[in-house]
Amino acid sequence: MQKELRVRTPLLTPSGNLEQIGWSPRVLLDCNLEDAHFYAFKPLQGLRIKRWDYYAIFTPRHFFSATIADLGYAANIFVYIMDFHTGELYEEGLISPFGLGASLPRNSTVGISSYTGQGASLTFTVKDGIHSLDVDWPKFNEGRGISARIDLKHPSDHESMNLVIPIPPKRFYFNRKINCLPASGFIKYGDLNIKLQPEDSLGQLDWGRGVWEYNSFWNWASASGFQADGQRIGLNLGTGFGDTGAATENAVIVDGKIHKLDQVPFLYNPKDYMQTWIFKDSEGRLNLTFTPFKDRTARTNLGIIFSEVHQLFGRYNGHVILNNGDRLNIRDLIGFAEEHHARW
Repeated sequence: MQKELRVRTPLLTPSGNLEQIGWSPRVLLDCNLEDAHFYAFKPLQGLRIKRWDYYAIFTPRHFFSATIADLGYAANIFVYIMDFHTGELYEEGLISPFGLGASLPRNSTVGISSYTGQGASLTFTVKDGIHSLDVDWPKFNEGRGISARIDLKHPSDHESMNLVIPIPPKRFYFNRKINCLPASGFIKYGDLNIKLQPEDSLGQLDWGRGVWEYNSFWNWASASGFQADGQRIGLNLGTGFGDTGAATENAVIVDGKIHKLDQVPFLYNPKDYMQTWIFKDSEGRLNLTFTPFKDRTARTNLGIIFSEVHQLFGRYNGHVILNNGDRLNIRDLIGFAEEHHARW
């Protein structure tokens, strides 16, 4: 059920088909989106290809996120910050027609993602094992302003979840998730100045490329944090999109090592997102409950573009059986779980 990729190839063949389908704990595929071929009139394809870099930072008290996304016919830029203790959440987003001002690199291992316009500047740089985030948005939240200078250290032996799967009949999803990257730097929001230190702050990246159906739905769950003994624990679970017959993106990450899981359904009440969510995998290795304390609801309706996400923040408790058979107990790991509907 879980096909691990081991050979370096392009993502797509010259005719636009996927060269390989499966998952890998390291980057193997070159993202040659110029070879995508799902419309008879090829120039239209650029309007349907989706690309995004979503960074998230977990500190002892706050969550910070910044995203540059190019949806083909528009760019979507958003930043938000939340206080775990008070539940205060501040968020702002921008839409740029036809992606004006936005630039995203070919691959996830090196390059610069950037957006400048409408009073905001975001730059994400990947170079020499460091992910550097530079955010300046003086008018954020009615002029309170937000800025950040963050370095996320990515050692060469730190594994990531890389997934490529088809979305029948001709579309595909190519994704890289990196959890638990030690963070340093600062986040400044109004009068609040948050200092990031590798001992207590971790960052993660959701790097996505692909072509979805116009009407799409997915669930995603993620976390990057520390256990009481200082061990770094990450979680990445996803479902609802594409053909996962060959592989899923489900994994627990322990001190930079991937512990791959098979199918993991999301069991929750879509009429009351604040009720407990349950995660149990198909092989009896994962047993987690997720108790939400905050529902971040973000809704965009621009006619042809529609998005509604319920991103629940809460605490994970339970256990997972690691690759070597050991049982790892997980206690009060702060993370999120979400439901997302989109027309895009």
